[in-house]
Amino acid sequence: MTISTPRPWLASYADGVPVELELPRGSLYDLVEASIAEFPDNAALEFFGRETTYAEMGLQIGRAAEGLRLLGVQKGDTVALVLPNCPQHIVAFYAVLRIGAIVVEHNPLYTPRELRHQFEDHAAKVVIAWNNVVGTIQAFPADVAVDTIISVDVTRAMPFATRALLRLPISKARDSRKALTANVRGTVVWEELLKSAPIKPEIVRPDASDVALIQYTSGTTGSPKGAILTHLNLTTNAAQARAWVPTVTRGEGCVVYAVLPMFHAYGLTLCLTFAMSMGARLVLFPKFDPDLVLAVARKRPATFLPAVPPIYQRLQAAANEKGVSLQGIQISISGAMPLSASVVEPWEKETGGYLVEGYGLSETSPVLMANPVGPTRVAGTVGLPLPNTEIRVVDPENPTVDRAPGDEGELIVRGPQVFSGYWKKPEETAAVFVPTSDDGADWFRTGDIVTVDEAGFVRIVDRIKEIIITGGFNVAPSEVEDTLRAHPDVSDVAVVGLPSAHSGEDVVAAVVLVDGSKLDEEAIRDFARSNLAAYKVPRRVYQLDELPRSLIGKVLRREVREKLTAEAAD
Repeated sequence: MTISTPRPWLASYADGVPVELELPRGSLYDLVEASIAEFPDNAALEFFGRETTYAEMGLQIGRAAEGLRLLGVQKGDTVALVLPNCPQHIVAFYAVLRIGAIVVEHNPLYTPRELRHQFEDHAAKVVIAWNNVVGTIQAFPADVAVDTIISVDVTRAMPFATRALLRLPISKARDSRKALTANVRGTVVWEELLKSAPIKPEIVRPDASDVALIQYTSGTTGSPKGAILTHLNLTTNAAQARAWVPTVTRGEGCVVYAVLPMFHAYGLTLCLTFAMSMGARLVLFPKFDPDLVLAVARKRPATFLPAVPPIYQRLQAAANEKGVSLQGIQISISGAMPLSASVVEPWEKETGGYLVEGYGLSETSPVLMANPVGPTRVAGTVGLPLPNTEIRVVDPENPTVDRAPGDEGELIVRGPQVFSGYWKKPEETAAVFVPTSDDGADWFRTGDIVTVDEAGFVRIVDRIKEIIITGGFNVAPSEVEDTLRAHPDVSDVAVVGLPSAHSGEDVVAAVVLVDGSKLDEEAIRDFARSNLAAYKVPRRVYQLDELPRSLIGKVLRREVREKLTAEAAD
């Protein structure tokens, strides 16, 4: 790869981090296959204490891949995954890729309307789904109906003793069982898929240039769309992550906690692909539960813990309360929202390791930059571009014009981890790329306003895009607004994000009511809850007489945000 722009940040790289990488030549499947060959007897996965070795995982991937092929899945087909963190998720992911098909990840907590929107877009005819969401998929209308649902009971991956406890005739066990699984009909059971013979080596395999994943994102314009990521995009980002932490050894000595959901780009790369490329032990948690994490930490601290600031805070509070030591957690990477010194300092004191902030987007696989894991890190910044990554700061109104060093401007980037475009959306794709003036790739517009200091450290100042980031998830204001406008008491609405000490931003709605109506905040929130995932539901609802608008009638969300910030302070 030819780098044609200045890279002042290279001098601040931590010891052992290369300034440039040779790009991977294989696929994501080649990546996991190499770890299977090198570490066959090592634990690859741990789930509620039950271990799966790399050899066992490889056999399951091969059987599931053949099972999918026999169901008619071919190279280039889309296969939807609607799964929590569980061993079946990893096996399904790599099985789909083994036959050259395309994974489409979904949040299993999405409402029927949200899932349907994405299925309408990617048109997958085969879906591998958690039992608890099978009913939602089966209820899709005929025009988006899938041909085959492969149902997954996550409890089947648990130790026998844990499964036995879930069957006890007591209310706590019944509640836990209901949260983890459900009775379903009319599906292909996951275990049936694994009865297939392992796929033969000569069966078609994916190439580095093939599409591996469609990752849905709110993007930079607010409408959810699928970012197309190739095997090269994702293998490169895993390699960049490995290069950034040269002190972490491959194999049994590497322990990664998957507390982030793997359907999210952040969790997918740092838990699912990076961990497997390291030959690591990946400890899977279906959701973040401090008690479950601490139970593992007592026996085997994480070498590498990617998370978001609220998780670090809750985990440390629980550890202090229960007297559990967090010593031994070597490297913690925070992303998706700002990381404050009030989180970093006590965490590093408690663990004896590093907690550094990174930055990325779904469109960039997702990691673009991170603070050095070492004394050169700079608190309050998102760090330095990863190897093979170029950045510029430009005029947001004319992104072909560079801003002076140190001045605010829009961050544009390019590198081998940057996506090729949005699924079936050529106009939206064209809108986020700036043509290059050299022989390199076009530049991707991040939509973030930044400053870059003399050493190359990047500080996020503001976002051009109005996407709300809450708890590490992107929320498109327009989607929430469209939902709330259907409420009989709401005449107009604007949705914005307000700062939150716990989740980065809170989703907040300003509503104009129909004449004669009175504000019933809980009723509006309940209405939203029936149509939106929980993290998209407004935490607060304010009443305004009217919404500020531009001369052409566009709602000025920035003014709404300023007004609500003032009201919240009163």
